[in-house]
Amino acid sequence: MYIVREGKREDIPQVFALIQELALYEKAPEQVTNSIELMLKDGFGPEPVYGFFVLTKAGSESIIGTAIYYYRYSTWKGKRLYLEDYIITELERGKGAGKVLFERVMKKSLEENCTGMMWQVLDWNEPAINFYNKYQTEMESGWLNCHLQSQNIKQILGHSEA
Repeated sequence: MYIVREGKREDIPQVFALIQELALYEKAPEQVTNSIELMLKDGFGPEPVYGFFVLTKAGSESIIGTAIYYYRYSTWKGKRLYLEDYIITELERGKGAGKVLFERVMKKSLEENCTGMMWQVLDWNEPAINFYNKYQTEMESGWLNCHLQSQNIKQILGHSEA
């Protein structure tokens, strides 16, 4: 049996380990520039910017999954829950753990009066796509993800790295 609960600050080291596991799975471990310290500050400081759930097996404190979310505002749809990362450790995939955690996030979106929830999935991640398809997920095409890193913004705006 799986147990889902709200994440706590003492969970962050295990959650960060799952993030690193996901980055390895997605063949991009060098892309992780976040840290335990930043996650503590950003999630448990005076103005938290994200929330998260953790998944364990009954009788165990080992975290085997996490769902990290925040809220965004769509001018077309209103308040949305954005599922930033949804991770089940590799050994637990395909055993029902993902369903339990994902459905808890869905419930959270309703509890917070969101008009829906959104997330991304890599186009090559067939197991994840197949999982999401079980929920009648609408997958969009035609949108490109855009990013600017802080060092690029500073350079463009002429700010020093001080």
